[in-house]
Amino acid sequence: MLKGGIPSHSTSNGKSKEWWQEVDLKSLAGQLKAGKVKPPMLPRSRMQVWFIRASTSIFLWTCLIQLTTLKDIWQPQMLRSCFEQIHPPLPVRSQSTTSPYSPSRLYKSNGFLMVSCNGGLNQMRAAICDMVAISKHMNVTLVLPELDKTSFWADPSDFGDIFDVDHFISSLKDDVHIVRELPEEYARMVAEGNYFGLPPVSWSNQTYYSNQILPLVQKYEVVRLNKTDSRLANNGLPLAMQKLRCHVNYHALRFTPRIEELGRRLVQILRGRGPFLVLHLRYEMDMLAFSGCTHGCTDEEADQLTKMRYAYPWWKEKVILSDQKRKDGFCPLTPEETALILRALGYDRDTQIYIAAGEIYGSDRRMAALHAAFPNVVRKEMLLSKEELRPFVNRSSQMASLDYLVSLASDVFIPTYDGNMAKVVEGHRRYLGFRTTILLDRKRLVELLDAYESKQLQWDEFSLAVRQVHEGRMGSPLKRRVVPGRPKEEDYFYSNPQECLCDEPSPSSRTYSRNFSFK
Repeated sequence: MLKGGIPSHSTSNGKSKEWWQEVDLKSLAGQLKAGKVKPPMLPRSRMQVWFIRASTSIFLWTCLIQLTTLKDIWQPQMLRSCFEQIHPPLPVRSQSTTSPYSPSRLYKSNGFLMVSCNGGLNQMRAAICDMVAISKHMNVTLVLPELDKTSFWADPSDFGDIFDVDHFISSLKDDVHIVRELPEEYARMVAEGNYFGLPPVSWSNQTYYSNQILPLVQKYEVVRLNKTDSRLANNGLPLAMQKLRCHVNYHALRFTPRIEELGRRLVQILRGRGPFLVLHLRYEMDMLAFSGCTHGCTDEEADQLTKMRYAYPWWKEKVILSDQKRKDGFCPLTPEETALILRALGYDRDTQIYIAAGEIYGSDRRMAALHAAFPNVVRKEMLLSKEELRPFVNRSSQMASLDYLVSLASDVFIPTYDGNMAKVVEGHRRYLGFRTTILLDRKRLVELLDAYESKQLQWDEFSLAVRQVHEGRMGSPLKRRVVPGRPKEEDYFYSNPQECLCDEPSPSSRTYSRNFSFK
């Protein structure tokens, strides 16, 4: 009989012995020396089993080697899991770094796209999101975006000084091929002027880039877009394109570890003191010069702002009627006006207020009323040491990054003007769960402020009116307002990225009551 694939023999008493138990070892040794017998061989069936096992092992190892060689080209989930058990991937700071909106794909580039972002931090941030979406649509390789170094802020920071480059590239690897710099051959072409540069048309849809820009990329191999602000439409784009803009903004664009660490420290300090409100007091020299708003300024200050506006040729509007612009709601609130509005909304003297802004124009003179009404007004320069802030000196975009992080984490965010930071932070706070953002109706507020200052309204009447105006302006779910043919007048995509939000707006969501006080 067979047992375990090895033959056995039966003895006369019926008991079974294995074959090697019947061999007379001494007799066998003598016969071997005399050359009379050959060594006993394993039974044939045993050899067959060994041969089959050996052949199968060789075959399987050959297949595995071939498949692992093709890992970068073809990666089914099961094979990738097996491979990573042998070669674990390098650890990353986030469990989800790739876009959930697009599967891995074989990438064949139509050429290289270079982009030069213009404006401040948040204008450039939105532009980077647009350029990634455009690059994927045209199937081109995106060169790491260049940041503006020539604007009013004159910040010399590069992309890698503000954003985590490795995380940016790896998070988007399934959507867009991104390179840190052009390959040597193409870099030489650009240095010799052999490329095509242009500012794309503002508020364009995907068809414009397919029909106008892509043929240029295919012809010249390298195209440089030298203006990137508001170059992609707010509405009417494919859903996948809108969701990719969100993925870039809320996941791929992560600040450098140094910025994030200091931002967390600021939030911890503020949290240690209790709830806090972030006031984006956009009353800085560049904004006032650009907008032509001089309410509350001295004649000398108004003249200085006018000269500055004429000094920058890319600020197209030169002759501005400040009073009319303020009545139309197009001016940032002054610090004095802001103090009255906060009191009217119900915030008391104990409220902790963090100022997210650069240097306030008019400095202490203009901030006196706000400090008198709210003694707990703080800035990052008051909370951090000079040593901690030293790497950020003369780096306005990096300073703004700290304000951005604190603004996201605040209990309430209130911008006094709807500039780029106000809009981008508003949208990000919606994405994080519709965190309270009070969107001031400046046109209505100017009417109420003037009526109160002229004694037409008593304080209780003024305060009640201010609260009623803002009951439905708390950053709750709303449909983005669309104005066909007039994109500047409609709601900005990044202030309300409704395609990426979990909660669908409903008619009843237009009215939300809030407790305005921290008490």
